[in-house]
Amino acid sequence: MKRRTLLLGALALPAAARADTWPSKAIRLIVPLAPGATADIVARLFAEELSKALGQTVVVDNKTGAGGTIAIAEAARAAPDGHTVALVSQGTQVFNIGLYKNPGYDPLKDFTTLAISGGVSNVLIVHPSNPAKTVADVLAQARAKPGEYTYSSGGVGTSHHMSGVLLELRTGVKLQHVPYRATPAGIMAVVNGEVRMGLFNTPTVLGQIRSGSLKALAVTSEKRSTLLPDLPTMIEAGVKDYVVDTWMGFAAPAGVPDAIAARLNAELNRIAYLPPIREKMQAQGIEALPPGAPADAQRVVKADLDLWLPIIKASGASAE
Repeated sequence: MKRRTLLLGALALPAAARADTWPSKAIRLIVPLAPGATADIVARLFAEELSKALGQTVVVDNKTGAGGTIAIAEAARAAPDGHTVALVSQGTQVFNIGLYKNPGYDPLKDFTTLAISGGVSNVLIVHPSNPAKTVADVLAQARAKPGEYTYSSGGVGTSHHMSGVLLELRTGVKLQHVPYRATPAGIMAVVNGEVRMGLFNTPTVLGQIRSGSLKALAVTSEKRSTLLPDLPTMIEAGVKDYVVDTWMGFAAPAGVPDAIAARLNAELNRIAYLPPIREKMQAQGIEALPPGAPADAQRVVKADLDLWLPIIKASGASAE
């Protein structure tokens, strides 16, 4: 028995040693977005602070394409030694699973979700000439012409698209989705009156709302947005069980030692609430979310998969 105990202890030493000496080299932060994108800006803020805390350089590696599946699949294949971390989101870990037949990764089996760090609401917008003053007015307009009331998005499977799908399911209205190749084009479709409405990330349309070129009626988050505090949530506007709160966070390949995951979790939670970082996140329209353990973050992913996969399937949406 004594020999067996000693042997088990010896076998455990390499993993423990790795955790104790980590990080032993630069950490790679894979970001599935182009430089300058909102989430990329936030990722770089975290990378800088994480580098200070861990005493190692955190290198941001931008990889775009296929809705983020290329980058996240590469992260899933990386060694689980704590030297590779990925910026993940509701889009990469939830929507992509329903939109792609083979995204190249399983968000629950292939990753340890380290933290859910920030969330951004969408906002229901219409052209200023639209007489609608409330969400109920928009729904009445849509019911008057079933299947003809158009809404734009930045592409199939985006949170803008899924927000419209959820609105149909929660209210019974029939809408016509008009996907554009990029978010700015989808927004301009509302500004120019090409479509009747849109449900876009709040920070991307804030300028047009403030200038009067768009009219905002409600936000999709569970709580009111600090960017548009006078606007009701969709639930306050009368749409029951309607919440689209697009989140972003960080994940490591599955199998990362618990001690490393715990350290990364603690640092990421701390960074999100540093006043300068929180202010810069808010400037990008991203609200810091309540801190939680990796297990809590993993449960967020699981709950979102349970919610959204049937919705995506019912919509018939596909990215292929």
